[in-house]
Amino acid sequence: MKTSLLTIALVCALPALAQPQTPDSIHELSEIVVKAPKVVRKADMDLYYPSQSAVDNSKNGMQLLRNLMIPTLSVNDAMGSISAAGQSVQLRINGREATVSQVQALLPQTIKRVEWLTNPGLRYKGADKVLNFIVTNPTVGGSLQTMARPALNQAWGFYMADAKFNTGRSQWEIGANFKLTDKIKVHRDYTETFTKPDGTSLTRTETPLGGSMDNSFGMAWASYSYIKPDTTVFFIEATANHKFSDKFKYDGLLSLSDGSENIRLTDIHGDKGTTPSLSAYLEQHFPGKQTLVVDFQGSFYFGRTYSDYIEKRPDATAYLTDIHTAIKDRNQAYAIEADYIKNWKNSRLTAGASYTANRNRSTYENLGGKIFHQRQDKVYFFAEYLRRIDKVTLSAGLGAQYTDFLFKETDQGNSSWNLRPQANVNYAINQKHQLSLAFQSWQSAPSLAETNIAPQQLDGFQWRIGNPDLKTSTSYMLTLRYNFIVPRVSGSFGIRAFTSPDAITPLLYWDADRLVTTYENSRGLQNLSFFLAPQIDIVPEWLAASGYLQYRAERMRGTGYRLYNHAWSGNVNLQLMHWGFVLSGQYVRAQKDLWGEKISWGENLSIIDLSYNWKEWQFSAGVIMPFGKYDQGSRSLSRWNTNETHMRLDMRMPYISLSYNLQWGRQKHGARKLVNADATVDQSTAAGR
Repeated sequence: MKTSLLTIALVCALPALAQPQTPDSIHELSEIVVKAPKVVRKADMDLYYPSQSAVDNSKNGMQLLRNLMIPTLSVNDAMGSISAAGQSVQLRINGREATVSQVQALLPQTIKRVEWLTNPGLRYKGADKVLNFIVTNPTVGGSLQTMARPALNQAWGFYMADAKFNTGRSQWEIGANFKLTDKIKVHRDYTETFTKPDGTSLTRTETPLGGSMDNSFGMAWASYSYIKPDTTVFFIEATANHKFSDKFKYDGLLSLSDGSENIRLTDIHGDKGTTPSLSAYLEQHFPGKQTLVVDFQGSFYFGRTYSDYIEKRPDATAYLTDIHTAIKDRNQAYAIEADYIKNWKNSRLTAGASYTANRNRSTYENLGGKIFHQRQDKVYFFAEYLRRIDKVTLSAGLGAQYTDFLFKETDQGNSSWNLRPQANVNYAINQKHQLSLAFQSWQSAPSLAETNIAPQQLDGFQWRIGNPDLKTSTSYMLTLRYNFIVPRVSGSFGIRAFTSPDAITPLLYWDADRLVTTYENSRGLQNLSFFLAPQIDIVPEWLAASGYLQYRAERMRGTGYRLYNHAWSGNVNLQLMHWGFVLSGQYVRAQKDLWGEKISWGENLSIIDLSYNWKEWQFSAGVIMPFGKYDQGSRSLSRWNTNETHMRLDMRMPYISLSYNLQWGRQKHGARKLVNADATVDQSTAAGR
């Protein structure tokens, strides 16, 4: 069926191959815009145009993005991460969904603008924020990019190479990267109190004795694109991701409040595996400003996840607890999407449909090779219309998603239809001030780990069991934003309200002497956020600063609990550029999120980096965590298990970096994808304490 759909789309496109049309980008409506030296504000996005100094002082797409100093964004070139207000950002290159590695492989000279969507439309399938790199390259020639960034005091580093070759309307690309993290010192501060239904309790305090972390992975890719300007785009890419090791090991000494003898523990968990994938894309323009786009993706996962938990008395030979979980996955995913786009002078209609299939096969080696099969199917339809009326731009749309999943061995599963309404009103007060009100909604389907009924033991009396009766949850968000530009300062501030009335969250309960973690459709999460995101040109083209400050208050309700959380979070970036030197500093205060009965927080990071650009070369040196203390962790507020954990890493790492870019001839126009099928393969999780 999937092959037939793709074939029909190709056959329909063939008659138009010889009919050149004027290109009609869906972003090129004649809207009221607010102009500044670096940013143009439109009704549905902000456009950032790189300055010449930003291009000259960058050797890859990540560095250029960092040099744009976009408020809200936290761009960490050294760590290879992009986030916004603590949330993930969907990355795209010419409209097609991309990875951080693919952004790193972009040549700064080919990036014409960066589109920043804070209220993405329905075709982005619930993405909170979207960052789209518009890349336009000349027609022949090629390029070679290389980069090496090793740490000086740890087995840590990042290495990459990418080459592009162009002939006529075709472009070939091949590249690879490798991230090394090997035996980085790590320890854990952990305290927990277990309370039984009869009121008795036990507190266990873990004194760290050491530990280590491995997180090494690599990626290789090859792609081909054919572009007949204004008529046809064809793109095909094959990638292979290999996770060599993602492993955490903790050693500790447990002291118990009941006065019993201390316990020596070892807690190990991790996974490794390979994910090959293939994607194909076709874009065809027709007369009357019409466009048809078809995207296909397929991915596979072959890997293992494991967890080992051991408890013993310091002087004993026998184990008090000896738990080993080992799961072998052979999972696959397929997705196809087709969208139709029609443009008029002041309006746009977009409609589409997609189908995603996940087929998972998990072998529990610790259960004597017992096999579990899970299938999940998702069908999504949507239509969205945008219209500009003088200074007001209106958009509205409706999506509908059908989700169905089933466990073959037990014939247990669930299915549901969910609606996804969305609307946006944008009012351009004048050339420097803009108001917008946006309403978004999206669905979150249960994961493999949340629905798998295979019991997993975590420690001496804690277990995890999935819930196959979970239903797809829906989230809603309303954002009021004010954008402004005054001399040397641009930015936005606003208020955001969020609710997920049936959020899928963990649920703890006692079963005799076992404390079991399962999952439920809770009574919901609601939060309210206030935010400010400025960009300041302190000395134009020399010294700039940007940042993001957020205050969030939230409430979470589930079976037997009602919890509250409020916290500040944000980031600040400072950059000095002159005479080929770039001195940059960044500080990130992680957001604390309430989910279920747990508050968790990510990395509090600081980085200082100094680079110098000379011809095709860039030399740089920096320090990760020059000040502050690395802390990533969580706090459980459950009445049955109150605990707090802090993961501490030896992250004060000086590093050096060497980059070399070589370009010859003129390069081919990069393929531009307007839609993206999503075939993200799922994988099991071996539960850890």
